[in-house]
Amino acid sequence: MSDDIALSKAEADAGIVRCDACPVLCRIRPGKSGACDRYANEAGRLVRVDPLVLLAHSEAPRVPFAQGEEGWNGSLGQGAFVTGIGATTTYPDYKPAPFIVSSRIDNVDMVTVVTEGIFSYCGVKVKIDTDRFLGPEQAAVRAGGEQVGHVTTAEYGSQMLSLGGVRHLTGGSKKEGVITCDTLLALCNRQPVELAIDDGATVVVQAGQAPIVNAAREERMRVGCGSAAIGMFAPQWAGHVDEVIVVDDHITGVLTEHQGGRFLDMRPAGIRVRGRRSTPGRYFQVAEPGLGWGGTDITDPLEIIEKIDSRTAWPGLRLLMVSTTGEHAAWYVLDEQLKPVAAEMPAAVSRVVDRIAENCEPALCTVMFMAGAGGSLRAGVTENPVRLTRSVKEALTRVTCGGAPAYIWPGGGITLMVDVTRMPDRSFGYVPTPALVAPIEFTLRRDDYAALGGYADRTVALEDVLKSEKLETRAWPAAPSEGGS
Repeated sequence: MSDDIALSKAEADAGIVRCDACPVLCRIRPGKSGACDRYANEAGRLVRVDPLVLLAHSEAPRVPFAQGEEGWNGSLGQGAFVTGIGATTTYPDYKPAPFIVSSRIDNVDMVTVVTEGIFSYCGVKVKIDTDRFLGPEQAAVRAGGEQVGHVTTAEYGSQMLSLGGVRHLTGGSKKEGVITCDTLLALCNRQPVELAIDDGATVVVQAGQAPIVNAAREERMRVGCGSAAIGMFAPQWAGHVDEVIVVDDHITGVLTEHQGGRFLDMRPAGIRVRGRRSTPGRYFQVAEPGLGWGGTDITDPLEIIEKIDSRTAWPGLRLLMVSTTGEHAAWYVLDEQLKPVAAEMPAAVSRVVDRIAENCEPALCTVMFMAGAGGSLRAGVTENPVRLTRSVKEALTRVTCGGAPAYIWPGGGITLMVDVTRMPDRSFGYVPTPALVAPIEFTLRRDDYAALGGYADRTVALEDVLKSEKLETRAWPAAPSEGGS
């Protein structure tokens, strides 16, 4: 044993124990815990602090990790699923995983390899439902003044952030690594985190909750772009309006030019908006991105009107301007000089504006934990690690994180992504290297486990695991479609 690992005689006499769960190699005094608060010295023994978490249903459900999703009767002994939460770590995995659990589901022998993985190569992808401008693409995202990620490409109705990753965890200063780790840990454990974006907004992000942008709580995500909104609601406007302009940072829609208006045989209104025309009734770049109407920087919608053609428009023309969430709406009537004059919105038009808002889904933040489950972690499952990778890619092995289904990316390695709201509370921990600690489970048929060179002789029956003194049984988190997050 090397000098930096071995305990001195004085340390041993003092009852100090060494923890080898991560490269920090804490020396822990009696009654104390290590730097990660996951292991402690209990009367000279290294013990895990947190209980091993099992998941169980109160009613007879489907077992999500079984290959055929065979049913079980809901009893703890038959249907309990041993998660990696509280399982402890064997890092680097020169020895088998902490729990290799055998069980029998509908006469099929199954094995679940359970551990808490230490992930230096990890991060989160954050989806923020808002059309408001958070910051330019590639802009730095900061927590506590340190860069922890960047803004990435926006998606339909949502802004996207990419946070963490090995460069921020280990490639910068010690402070950057610590703050990045703290930020990821909080986000993955569904706690609120305030992020500041260079040349952009400040946003409070919490998984499963509405984003707070510049101290304003976002209520809804847009129903679609301006063109999509016209496609959805054009028939409901027909007969009540002469023109509708749906203001949107990406694609602003103009009803009478749009195919939706033409299909309804609407008369051209002659109102030309700024920006670059893509196809009839669809305009790009009508304004700069911002926190105003439709994710633009405007507060007065008339600013985007470039001209009103006197040869086409007429006095009394009825104009609705509305945003993609229905949050902003204004009603105008053209006067004798063809200038828009604000007027009271008719009830029939107001109902359609309300319909836009009704069709907007609640704005939420989604946090997806993403990590590479490779390296020595696989050696805790099998003596031939590449066989585990192949087994996962061949769908013989199901990968879960705290019982939650993980999406496995194509290509080399085991690159996984999981929705943290599908995982039990407090699923994540950390080590001060810095890195995140996350539960991971590999479930497969017992004969397949033997075929990939697994530690078949180290399996423990589920019934024996249930006899452990330090267990915590939790209800299986409901999937979003089942009314939970």
